[in-house]
Amino acid sequence: MTSLVIMISMNLLLQVSFFIVVSSSNKYAEYLGGNATFSGIVIGIPTAFAGLSLIPLTKYDKGMYKMPLHVSCCFAILGHVAYALAFRANFLYLILIGRCLNGVAFSMFMYCKRYCTDPRIVGIRRRTTLASWLVICQGMGMSLGPFLGGVLYKVGFSNSIFNGYTSPGWIMAGIYAGFWVLVTKYFEDIPQPPTIMELQSARDSSHPIVSLEVIGEDTEASPHYPSASTAHLASPIDESFRAQLSLITWSQWGVISCMCWFAMLCFFILGSWEANLPVFGAAAENFHWSPFAAGNFIALGGITCFPFLLFNLLAARRIQDRKLLAFGTIIGLAGLIIFLSILRTGKVNYGSLFACWWTVALGFNLATTVTLSLLSKQLPPEWNGRTSMAIQYSNYTGRVTGAIWGGSGVSVGMLNFVGLEIAMVGIGAVLFTTLWRDLKTKTG
Repeated sequence: MTSLVIMISMNLLLQVSFFIVVSSSNKYAEYLGGNATFSGIVIGIPTAFAGLSLIPLTKYDKGMYKMPLHVSCCFAILGHVAYALAFRANFLYLILIGRCLNGVAFSMFMYCKRYCTDPRIVGIRRRTTLASWLVICQGMGMSLGPFLGGVLYKVGFSNSIFNGYTSPGWIMAGIYAGFWVLVTKYFEDIPQPPTIMELQSARDSSHPIVSLEVIGEDTEASPHYPSASTAHLASPIDESFRAQLSLITWSQWGVISCMCWFAMLCFFILGSWEANLPVFGAAAENFHWSPFAAGNFIALGGITCFPFLLFNLLAARRIQDRKLLAFGTIIGLAGLIIFLSILRTGKVNYGSLFACWWTVALGFNLATTVTLSLLSKQLPPEWNGRTSMAIQYSNYTGRVTGAIWGGSGVSVGMLNFVGLEIAMVGIGAVLFTTLWRDLKTKTG
């Protein structure tokens, strides 16, 4: 249980790290000679480097989690320190370098998701519930990060080292240093799977193989497939990748494509709004927001979503994943359509904009709950690592492209900005309705 708490806490810290620069990055970039588009790149670029860093990490992690945790803590500290030093060095691209280093730390997002759906330790009826905890952390990070960034900018700290632009970096670096100590002392990795020689020796001596403890009462594996431990006992040498591919039906490939699209879509829209709101609020004649005001606005949306995300934690145990996905997407789409209408009529004010942001944040945060858990229930346990990678790369793609799109929203036109997002939801709706029967899974 301690290890599970550490993984969920790490997810929260990473979310705060991602969002804490949102409210002030535009002003920070402008101070050092950048613009709003560069600010969008600063916000979104870490996810590109997270995706690249997963290639060597997954090669050497041996299916474990402790090594990626150490790597993540190390690069999070380095990235935040570099981000903070950019002011003193008066070097614009040091902000980007710092965020790229943070990107290596953000590779841990995939491991957090994989841990909560790992068939070696998590039963099938607990995966959506644990995924809901990750989404709660996502909502908390979306609220706490911009709020802290805005408050630190407001306080200012008129110092060339520790000021409104740099203080988020220094504070997060200190928090990660303390958390790294806790990881080293308390995190216990899952037991290493028995080697081929150990399995052979166990069969020869007729000694029983001790099964791994599983979180949750129901340890049933995905339907129509043996559990991970049973599969390894029956065949010490894993089947070839081609043989495993032959087990996947066309309908399951459709489900994989649908979930990857929604994983990308949700983070594209959330990332674009988070990057766009400070820029749009500063440019709009009736707002003229400062980073503090923008941070408060973004945080207020996340805070008011929080009770509904907690309710989702309870609902996930009783409602099918496909229904949660449909519900969240419909709410988010309603927010986009309302925003489009108030842009066209010129009735954008604080209340109407907040209503749009709240529905978008709530809807697409809810929809992200089920993308990985649904796949983990339909595919063989051996595919958990691959599906985790596919969903996380989709998340990263949405994050980086969404942040750049959000930073460019004012320059390309806000109607074009929201119109593209509605069109992307429409593509998802076609996939969703076509595969509705195939998306059915067990609850929990």
